[in-house]
Amino acid sequence: MRMVLVWIGALLVVGGVLFTAAQAIWRGRLSGPQRAPSGLARDTLEPTNPAGGFSLKANWPGLALIAFGALLLLVGAAA
Repeated sequence: MRMVLVWIGALLVVGGVLFTAAQAIWRGRLSGPQRAPSGLARDTLEPTNPAGGFSLKANWPGLALIAFGALLLLVGAAA
């Protein structure tokens, strides 16, 4: 029974990580090609606007899967 809990917990953690990564990828490009107002290249690679890749509202199911999987891993290790 202990190994079943560990395997289910591991699968839930991996599934949650994949879900949160997929949400960021499906949302589109994290930063678009941007040019300086003068048309010249900027001195930095950092985008001017923050990336829209992660939000708790969109990723709560993945975070819940990770948390539940971690709980199952702890229970399986303690049993």
